[in-house]
Amino acid sequence: MLKFAIEINKYKDRDTKNDYHEEYQYLNLLKDIIGHGSHEQGRNGPVLTAIGSAMHFSLEDGKIPILTTKKTAWKTCLKELLWFIKGDTSNKRLKDVGVHIWDANTTREFLDSRGLQQYEEDTVGSLYGFQWRHWNAPYEGCDADYTNKGIDQLQNVINILKDPVQRSSRRMVVSAWNAEQLDGGCLPPCHVLFQFNVVDGNKLSCCLFQRSKDSACGAPFNYASYSFLVHLLAKHCDLIPHEFIHYGGNCHIYSEHIDAMKEQITRTPLPFPTLEIVNKRDNINDYVVEDFKVHDYQHLAPIKLRMVA
Repeated sequence: MLKFAIEINKYKDRDTKNDYHEEYQYLNLLKDIIGHGSHEQGRNGPVLTAIGSAMHFSLEDGKIPILTTKKTAWKTCLKELLWFIKGDTSNKRLKDVGVHIWDANTTREFLDSRGLQQYEEDTVGSLYGFQWRHWNAPYEGCDADYTNKGIDQLQNVINILKDPVQRSSRRMVVSAWNAEQLDGGCLPPCHVLFQFNVVDGNKLSCCLFQRSKDSACGAPFNYASYSFLVHLLAKHCDLIPHEFIHYGGNCHIYSEHIDAMKEQITRTPLPFPTLEIVNKRDNINDYVVEDFKVHDYQHLAPIKLRMVA
């Protein structure tokens, strides 16, 4: 068990929430990996690794955990999430809106290294949004018509959330880990399974399990992305955003990011921003970036990191 979990419990024993900023969960994880992680050789370079983490972020009163100890490109994160929600697998369409997260993993060279010579360049393949919306449908490329093909896991969750009788269900689970189609994606998914729960009749939470957690580059996006998703589904289904809980499996920092993370853990977090979703659409596919208003996002200086492909 990671030492930072002990630190979290110490803070939670205090009488007032004002004594504790939830971003310290992340900073303590970085400290723990740097101070106690094991040196491993990963698929794409040397890493420091620690196994197992848990973090709780409140989403009450519109709060959203966009990290403040460095600037987080939340619009990029949100654009990727809306792309997932549509079940889109075209990196070209992401690049058209200025998002370049998937560029290195959808080059001709990288796709060929994965045995995906049949894919056009800029094809992500059968992962993430495809599995959310078309689970196990035969993958036929970015522009194929997948209407009514596969299992629409996300819409199934929405249907349950909209039903006051069913929304207490413990079966609102979406999986991106499809063992039959893992080799059809440019990468196997890192954030592999998430579950929604409703308590007190209308308070919506989400638990995410992430098998592989790039704690420097990826984690800040993961916290923001799934928190955006909870806020969005709460708006869409007339619920109240309550909490996002993140579980990390293999938590690591690439060696080239360690010095930057040592800088980040010296910083003091600022208050988290709040989120307002200004429109409620009829279809979950129809939300656009302009529907989301992030208020009072304060952050410290950017920390430049190269994403390791």
